[in-house]
Amino acid sequence: VRRYAIRIGSGGDGRYRGGDGLIREFEFMAPTQFTLLTERRRLAPWGLAGGSAGAVGKNSFNGQRLPAKVSMTAVAGDVLRIETPGGGGWGEGV
Repeated sequence: VRRYAIRIGSGGDGRYRGGDGLIREFEFMAPTQFTLLTERRRLAPWGLAGGSAGAVGKNSFNGQRLPAKVSMTAVAGDVLRIETPGGGGWGEGV
């Protein structure tokens, strides 16, 4: 695991701000296969009662964007980065 952090600012604005997502970055040490079954990569998590949408999630492999659902093979030194979406905010901002 190269990085495990909060994705600051990914939650939507509102009276109650949506929760921030996470950033997880993995460097493979040996050849392997992986599968991603992720959501909210194109459509943002919506806000409610006047709150703003959260940020969409992102997946990348060696810096190249990946789709939300994919199976791939990696070799030693490859890097997988997963940025989870932020939650939508609730309520009109104050």
